[in-house]
Amino acid sequence: MKTVALVFVGLLSFSSYADDKPTADEALLKELKQFCTEMAEDESVAADKLPAYLLKCVNEELESEGYAPVTKLAG
Repeated sequence: MKTVALVFVGLLSFSSYADDKPTADEALLKELKQFCTEMAEDESVAADKLPAYLLKCVNEELESEGYAPVTKLAG
């Protein structure tokens, strides 16, 4: 019985890691990219560092809103 309980707890732990966060729609991504672009301008981010800055910023905002991160930004 103890083994069954341990297996059950293990499966519950695994299932919490398997839960995927929702994917943000294009409208939200566009809005967040615009927001992050304005922040980059305020912080005088260099042009060569802008793509990495925007990706990090957008992913931080997505995480704060409970969405899955993206690997690249359109346009």
